[in-house]
Amino acid sequence: MTLNNGTTMSQGPTAGAVRTPGYAGTLAAACCAVFVAQVANALPASLNGLFQEDLNTHGSQLTWITAAFMVAVVCFEFTFGVLGDLFGRRRLVAAGTALVAAGSAVAALAPTVQVLWIGAALNGLGAGAMFPGSLTANTAFTRTLRQRAHAVAVWSGFLSAGAAVSPLLGGMFAKIGSWRGSFWVLVGLALVSMVLTLVLATESKAPEGRKLDIPGQITFTAGIVLVLYGAVEGPESGWTTLPVILAFVLGACFLAGFVVVELGAESPIFDLTLFRNRAFTVSSVVAVIGMFSFLGACFATSMWLGPVQHQDPIRVAIPFLLLQGPAFLLIPIVSRLLHRVAAAWLLTSGFVLMAIGCLLCTRLDVADPGLGAFVTPALLIGIGFALTVSSVTAVALNSVPPNLAGMASATTNMLRDLGFALGPVVVGAVALSNAGSAFAANLSGTDLPASQTAAARAIAEAGGPIAVNSLPSGAPGSAAHGLALDALGSGYSNAFLICGIAAALAAVLTAVGMIGVRPDRSPAQSPAAPSATERGGAPEPAAK
Repeated sequence: MTLNNGTTMSQGPTAGAVRTPGYAGTLAAACCAVFVAQVANALPASLNGLFQEDLNTHGSQLTWITAAFMVAVVCFEFTFGVLGDLFGRRRLVAAGTALVAAGSAVAALAPTVQVLWIGAALNGLGAGAMFPGSLTANTAFTRTLRQRAHAVAVWSGFLSAGAAVSPLLGGMFAKIGSWRGSFWVLVGLALVSMVLTLVLATESKAPEGRKLDIPGQITFTAGIVLVLYGAVEGPESGWTTLPVILAFVLGACFLAGFVVVELGAESPIFDLTLFRNRAFTVSSVVAVIGMFSFLGACFATSMWLGPVQHQDPIRVAIPFLLLQGPAFLLIPIVSRLLHRVAAAWLLTSGFVLMAIGCLLCTRLDVADPGLGAFVTPALLIGIGFALTVSSVTAVALNSVPPNLAGMASATTNMLRDLGFALGPVVVGAVALSNAGSAFAANLSGTDLPASQTAAARAIAEAGGPIAVNSLPSGAPGSAAHGLALDALGSGYSNAFLICGIAAALAAVLTAVGMIGVRPDRSPAQSPAAPSATERGGAPEPAAK
């Protein structure tokens, strides 16, 4: 039988059944680890409203709770990929779960939003180790393309399962006590995952030619942090203020320096030669754009239902079951599709579904607290994500030789997570900027009492329309609540529109740049069982 990428495989009973020793335990531990990492990522989704009430946060501070996590993931994922190759993926994942446990404890005890940022950043560091470590450990023990497709689909499904369960977990604890209890549960989950990793997973590594790239890590981290800082602070501080302009300029300089450093590095953390492969290049670009669309839509949904409509955390969690659940429930189907259908077609179809779902969200009525209008768009986005998240990973890993699997894994995870990081940042920037302008215009044309108008304007200047929207009845400026709600609805509708356009662009790029293109792998480069050395054991004797 010839697969859609041109690799010939036997249809005998061993084609998909043979298991490298350590495969099952490593797969179980990897799936548990990525589940916990994604729980840590998605936990704030249903709690943004409570953070605002309990910690007195405003718009950009809420954005930084999510951004702090994703910035830490993106900045250090490359280096964690190198560390996993050098010292072992099992050790890397175990260390990552320990960091998540520590970060969750800090978040649970946070007296201010600034301390909560620190907890989120520690969680992001842990997840930044767990994402590439678990994926590479997972695929290191696959013998065939079918087995690798299955392993990637299962891993991706548990990633989405964590994101689906996390808001529900947060909502339940918020309902019965405090949002802090959900972080304590995350501490327990991380410790359990660490034990399972150490007990079940088999060590694997690929140290040949891999070294730490300190200049590359420094320039990349500085560039990403500065650019994202400018994007988060721009809506409230002003896009033309000196700190924001300097952040963008210096960030761009550092990122340009990163490219120069990597081109001359002996052992780069980001091997630019990977992009000589067209399939890998296109999958990398659409990974950023498509995942930006997905998490941007998730973040907009969280803000729409939480700080904007002030809905119960349990109700906030329900749409996330539709957004994230399909990727877990459709594991068997996606695994088979990856084997039978060209990944490019799956990617294109998934991005089209995501685009339609996001565009349907632009028609939501911010004054309607019902969840029925979310069902169809959330399901479309969720099914689209289920088709894309596994496909983009499979294309990337199947496009490189096995000795570059660790770097390809780290690169794919980083680019996917860069899209995830950009989602909340850009969505927050678009929504809050648009809402601020709309609220100022609406307030200027209102016939509210002068005292209420002045109070509302002052509060909006300090915390944006989201602060006015949260004023208790009877407080100075609370008469402008309706104007603030309408402005926020307009702002987040535009954010959904941006997400829809991004998903549509990803679909077009995939259709134009990837359909009909087969991964550039010779038979010698097709996935095979790792050597004993890569698995951490003694070299196998040469065949006689």
